Amino acid sequence: MSASVVIFFLIAAAALLPFTATSLQIQQPDCTGRRIHIRRLPPRFNADLLANCSAYPLFTDSFCPYTANHGLGLKTHNRSQSWYRTDPLLLELLFHRRMLEYPCLTPDPSVADAVFLPYYSALDALKYLYGPEVNSSFNHGLDLYRFLRSDQPLLWSRWSGHDHFLVMARPAWDFSQPLSNDPPIWGTSFLELPEFFNVTALTFESRPWPWQEQAIPYPTSFHPPNLPLLDAWAHRVRSSKRTNLALFAGGGGISASPNIRRSIRIECENQNSTNPDSDRYTKLCEVVDCSNGVCEHDPIRYMKPMLRSNFCFQPPGDTPTRRSTFDSILAGCIPVVFEDQSAKSQYSWHLPEEDFGEFSVFIPKEDVVYKGLKIMDVLMAIPSWKVKKMREKVLEIMPRTIYRSHGSSPGLRAKKDAFDIAVENTLKRIKSRLEEV
Repeated sequence: MSASVVIFFLIAAAALLPFTATSLQIQQPDCTGRRIHIRRLPPRFNADLLANCSAYPLFTDSFCPYTANHGLGLKTHNRSQSWYRTDPLLLELLFHRRMLEYPCLTPDPSVADAVFLPYYSALDALKYLYGPEVNSSFNHGLDLYRFLRSDQPLLWSRWSGHDHFLVMARPAWDFSQPLSNDPPIWGTSFLELPEFFNVTALTFESRPWPWQEQAIPYPTSFHPPNLPLLDAWAHRVRSSKRTNLALFAGGGGISASPNIRRSIRIECENQNSTNPDSDRYTKLCEVVDCSNGVCEHDPIRYMKPMLRSNFCFQPPGDTPTRRSTFDSILAGCIPVVFEDQSAKSQYSWHLPEEDFGEFSVFIPKEDVVYKGLKIMDVLMAIPSWKVKKMREKVLEIMPRTIYRSHGSSPGLRAKKDAFDIAVENTLKRIKSRLEEV
């Protein structure tokens, strides 16, 4: 689907919001405390950004193909019903489309418990990160703030933005450049603007002091439209033959300086040449080289290897967390993390911290890089019964970490996905803040 068609749909759907929201409220009396008003924003904050998708050649040409299917991207093949070439940058569009289906929308902001800003902040940030305005990245967000203050000023001022939330489809670090940086180094200063200190931002990764932001899962390529397709995938994951002990799908690790990715690559290469447990595993460690983004929009490259592996390494890169963490959960491949910030302290809404040891393995990266701890020794010491138990826990949490397709069946909507959990907890967070205020 072209960007222009996507824009037309969003505009048409927004025009129907008053009728739809009112009808749904009548049918669903359980909307108390759950009513959300979608703020109408000028096209320059969303639709125009999609229309200009060819202006930033971040990938082979532009991000235009990934706007298809309302942010899901193009299907991986023509007959695919659940698999898409999803780009994380388009989560803002995907989330906006799902918000239009939210059962407790209200056209009346005065009765809303929260206000959603359909601002495609990550797309708008491209002009500051890669475009002509790189030296004025401290301005990111000021245009939006001026609009919110001038258009329906009472709506913004009644709670000073405490009841507003938005999605930012990049790690919070990319929006946290200090305003004092001159010249700018990397990122924009959106989250550093005092004007937005009270707004809840849903980001891919949060900073250790998440007053403003909360991390939500990266989107995978799997977006089922109905419950049978989700169940069929879960069955495939559960019955898959795990012929490899571990897998690393990623890039990096080729520099001479000590780092966890380098340690992983070296250990994988050495273990595969002298496999001491060949009767149990075909390979102790498989490496899928995803350098230069070759895996980014091609899930087949890494999903098949993940399905045949018991454990998937999730070392930090430029930021603590990787999208691959959620790909591995989708594949039933038990995540192996090397620092708490990688996921344990990030995704408390979707991956409860108290349950983290039940579906993942934690190995301190310092022990591996500087103390000589062998990752394979740690994994081989885990008994097979515990590995199976951990995989069942991974399968249990998997539906919570995926974003189902818009227009999905009633049966699937009965299961909470990443979107549902994000909205539910955002409402709780806003309610708590308003009570404090």
